Formats: sequence, C-alpha cells, structure tokens
Amino acid sequence: MCEKKKVVLVTGASSGIGLEIARQFAMHGNDLVLVARRQNRLSALAKELNRDYGARCVEICTDLSDIDAAEKIYEFCHNRGIDVDILINNAGFGANDIFLNQSTDVLNKMLLVNIMSLTQLTRMFLPAMRERGSGGVLNVASTGAFQPGPYIAVYYASKAYVLSFTCALASEMHGTGVRISCLAPGPVDTEFRTIAGISPGGLLRKFGELSAEKVAECAYLGFEKGRTIIVPGIVNKLGVWGLRFVTRRAAARMAGSVNKKENEFT
Repeated sequence: MCEKKKVVLVTGASSGIGLEIARQFAMHGNDLVLVARRQNRLSALAKELNRDYGARCVEICTDLSDIDAAEKIYEFCHNRGIDVDILINNAGFGANDIFLNQSTDVLNKMLLVNIMSLTQLTRMFLPAMRERGSGGVLNVASTGAFQPGPYIAVYYASKAYVLSFTCALASEMHGTGVRISCLAPGPVDTEFRTIAGISPGGLLRKFGELSAEKVAECAYLGFEKGRTIIVPGIVNKLGVWGLRFVTRRAAARMAGSVNKKENEFT
C-alpha cells in the first residue's frame, strides 16, 4: 500500500519565495494547498506541480489582508477533509517609505497579512498537528527581524514579531514531534521588492542577495533538519551574527542609512 502523501499549505504561493517553496515540497513528494490572491497564477502553478512531480494541488484564492481570510482557509480545508500536515506562512508585504507618509490602510493591511493571518492560521492548524505528534509550521520572517529598520519600520517590526513568536512556539512544542521553524532571508530578487518600493541596486545586491529558488532550497533543508531559525547564505548569517555586537540604536542608524541612501528619501 502506498504511503499517504503529506499535505503542505503554502500562503503567498503565486510568486517569489512562496512559489519556490511550493516547488520544493512538491519535488519531495508532498501534495499542496496553494493560497494566494491571483487565481491565474495559482492555477498555472497547480498544473505545473501536478505535471512535473505528480503533486495533487488544491487552490484557495483569497486575500490575507481580509480580516476573516484565515478562518475561511481553515474552514475550506476542514469541510473538505484536508488534513494539513505542514503550514508554510509565507505571505507578506512591505512598504518602503517614511512612516508618516504611509497610509493607515496600507499599514493595517500589512499587519493583517504579516502578523494576524500568520498567527490565526497557526492557531487553527497547529492543534491537529500536536494531536498527531507530527508535522510542523514554517514561518517566513526576514533578516530585518533582527534589527530596527528606519524607512521600512513597520515591515521590520512585523517580522520581528514573526521571529519572536516562532522561537517561543518552538520552545512550547519541543518534544511533541511538531517542528516549528522561522525562515529569515536577506535580500531576494522577487517582485516583493517592486511592491515594497525598494531599489534593486546598490548595497542590496552586494550584500547577500540570493535567488528565491536558493532560499526555498535552504528553507526546505533547514525545516527537515528541525532548525528553529534558518538564515540562508553565509553573508546574511554573518550579518545577523554581527548584530549581537552593536546596540539597537546603532543597528537602527546603520539600517536607516542604507535604506535612505538606496531609496533617495528626502
């Protein structure tokens, strides 16, 4: 009898890191629940993963900035008898500007996607994993989670929440058989940068930029090894390590200097 495939739910699966993570898990013999806002991209990815890897894919087209999005995703899976073995909270977005220039609507949506939906989905799907004594959660943060980020302040702060939440949850779940990991990539060449309004040149390219495919590969391997914090790339690892030796005030000044220079704020 063939062993039942695991089911992996990936948010933000239509592009960038989320798309590549979906490919990694499909490549290693898992079925997928793909969640994103763009139906055409979801359908194209589902067909690709089924064709190339034999993965059965379910598509959920929804916007995680909707207040009830997480509940709808959970109910969709529950009503169809889909047991999610691994939850990948990848969806997120940023806005690169002076805090006072950013609209309340954009900030609210950022917090809903980056923090609220991630927390709610984890709370909804984790109990069954703990009961089964298997599975896990992979939350996507950023190297920005380790320091304050002037000119991208709310995004950095939201990722700091993701890092802290994940590490705490990993401690709580220790010994249960459930893996809890946080992926903290540095600069990645994806459309996230365009949406956030971040310049593609300058220091971002020089210091540790990786492809989404490489980040996803590191994420998969790190998660399989049970690592709590996964930082892809030696330059990014060194950068995170180096932050231990400077004050938060100094770290904020350094990040602010880089962000302001690359994006020409006035």
